[in-house]
Amino acid sequence: MDASKTKWEIIASHTFTYFNFLNLVLAALIVFSGQQKNMLFMGIVITNALIGIIQELKVKKLIDALSVVTATKAKLLVPAGEVREVPVEQLRIGDVVRFSIGDQIPVDCETIESQGLEIDESLLTGESLAVLKKTGDMLYSGSNAVAGSGTARVIHVGEDNYATQLVKKAKTKRRATSEMQIAIKRIIKYVGYAIIPIGLVLYYIQRSAAHNTVSDSIVNTVAGVLGMIPEGLVLLTSISFILGVGRLAKKNALVQEMEAIEALARVDVLCLDKTGTITTGELKVERVVTVDAIRSEKKVREILECISYAFEETNATTDALRRYFDETKKLEIIDRIPFSSKRKYMGVTLRENGREKRYCLGAPEYLTDDRATISKAERFAAEGMRVLLLTEKEPVALVVLSDIIKEDAAETFRFFREKNVEIKIISGDNPLTVSIVGKRAGLEGAERYVDARELPDDMEKLCREVGNYTVFGRVSPEKKRLLVKAFEADDRVTGMVGDGVNDVLALKDADCGIAMASGSDAAKQSAHIVLLDSDFSSMKAIVNEGRTIISNIERVSALYLTKTLYSIMLCVLFIIIGQSYPFIPIQLSLIGGTAIGIPSFVLAFERHEDTIPRGFLRNVLRISLPAALILTGGLVAVTILNNMFGFGEVAVSTLNLLAGGAVSFGVLVSVCIPMSRLRFALCITVISLFCAAVLLFPRFFGVVPVFELFFSLRAKVGG
Repeated sequence: MDASKTKWEIIASHTFTYFNFLNLVLAALIVFSGQQKNMLFMGIVITNALIGIIQELKVKKLIDALSVVTATKAKLLVPAGEVREVPVEQLRIGDVVRFSIGDQIPVDCETIESQGLEIDESLLTGESLAVLKKTGDMLYSGSNAVAGSGTARVIHVGEDNYATQLVKKAKTKRRATSEMQIAIKRIIKYVGYAIIPIGLVLYYIQRSAAHNTVSDSIVNTVAGVLGMIPEGLVLLTSISFILGVGRLAKKNALVQEMEAIEALARVDVLCLDKTGTITTGELKVERVVTVDAIRSEKKVREILECISYAFEETNATTDALRRYFDETKKLEIIDRIPFSSKRKYMGVTLRENGREKRYCLGAPEYLTDDRATISKAERFAAEGMRVLLLTEKEPVALVVLSDIIKEDAAETFRFFREKNVEIKIISGDNPLTVSIVGKRAGLEGAERYVDARELPDDMEKLCREVGNYTVFGRVSPEKKRLLVKAFEADDRVTGMVGDGVNDVLALKDADCGIAMASGSDAAKQSAHIVLLDSDFSSMKAIVNEGRTIISNIERVSALYLTKTLYSIMLCVLFIIIGQSYPFIPIQLSLIGGTAIGIPSFVLAFERHEDTIPRGFLRNVLRISLPAALILTGGLVAVTILNNMFGFGEVAVSTLNLLAGGAVSFGVLVSVCIPMSRLRFALCITVISLFCAAVLLFPRFFGVVPVFELFFSLRAKVGG
């Protein structure tokens, strides 16, 4: 979608179309004929235009609201040394601002002073660990301060900010890929070009060959021409998509573009991050390994219980410790040293048996040079674990933590494997760590990992390499975008799941972008679908729902396109042979209502989870084209036999109606295979309705009773 389009341009693009113009001309001809009851098709035209306008206006509103930075105030350091809160819009290049825990960075800055200032840049870079900032380091807008404090000088404002530049590139996001709608629009386009010349010549034949009145000739011509346009399919597709949006909303998915339902249903490569999909973003203490033979496990536990609850500030690590250890307060705390990224540890001074002892808990390499302890910690790290060391002058114990794997991660991966969807993990974290986590979660092929910085930027070379890996680590926002494009260049339908600003470029270029509701505004508004519960496992129900909707539409498309094809063939052939059009409007209404209309709305809302093969038009034509050829051939044969034996106008009309019904119901039975109880009951019901109409009201439909037809044909052929 082009975000620069005005509301009027959107309304005009859906109103002033060639398709709508043709229908208005046909409606005017019906008014001229005096048979206004045949103008019901205009309801479909108006409804379809309104659906398109409302949906695109909704998307425009979302994109216009695209925003990364949610902070509205900044702490400006004024010359007098005081700190004053000012609106972000008032910041200028060169201003000095102050940051502390919990502050969002509203503009790009250069660090002047850092007192243990740590910044969470995960939404920008994908790196899950906070970054310690030193003098001269960059602070990027859209990131957050999670520890310490500091001052920085503003170097970018407004659209020059890094995060804003990323979002600006996403403002021209393309619509979700819809192979089905592209094919339908193409059919309408080509049929639309052929309608005018065919319609004019058909009218001439109706007047000269059939000697109809002007009014009847117009109505018959409009009937033949309207049969060529699958407007019922266009409406049914729109309604199915809208109902699909409602169904998916009940499954915690907000669909921001209707086409995304089809794109998601056809996805065969799904790219996602580690955090929020495989892991919960939380840590878990796996075990405590005592390395000091003097202290007992009970004593070590008492010390760790004390450290876990010694500080008010919490993070993922302290939360994990508190879930594992109880708050016993068995030891008296004399002093506290809060955690700092510069020190890489936290500490407490405890009173034990009248003596003061200082314990530290943090990164092993910062607390000891004992090779045996460091080697043991490295072995745990090689298994994808995070390791803390407890010391008191000497190493005391190792605390082994792991990322919490989502309970349903393995089941979710198995689901996508069974659906022939290939999973690719694209993360800003260390590729080895992500690979190990993927293995623990049951991701097939997780051992095939690569540092994305080593991959080429050249698209042709990149396309040759991406298929070799399942896990991509240290991926920048630009490289994520290139990876998505590389998968699509291999003719894959690609889905991208993300939650950060670093995912924006990939989300907007994917065939179907999926964002977590807990993520950044930029990610949500760049995506085609938003998971409202931020739960990746809900994708199972969403994909199943999408596949059901699209499979149903493909099935009923064969019914509509059969009518389009045989209408075109009949118009052309009966123009060539100079004969009257074989159907009258009321007969087409009977066939359309019983063999197409009723079945299509029943089948379109059936519940199942069929696999969606690629090639919408090919799948539909496999059924529609042979049926259209059979019917066209049959009606031409009836015309030839009538010229030979002189059956009479009403008898020929009866044969044409029966032939049209037989072929149309044959198509219905074909699309209902495999036959279920519902489908069998549907076929029996609509065939019975058709037969009852022909048997009970033959004159109304311009035919003779079947038994009269039998004796008439027997007499003609026998004579």
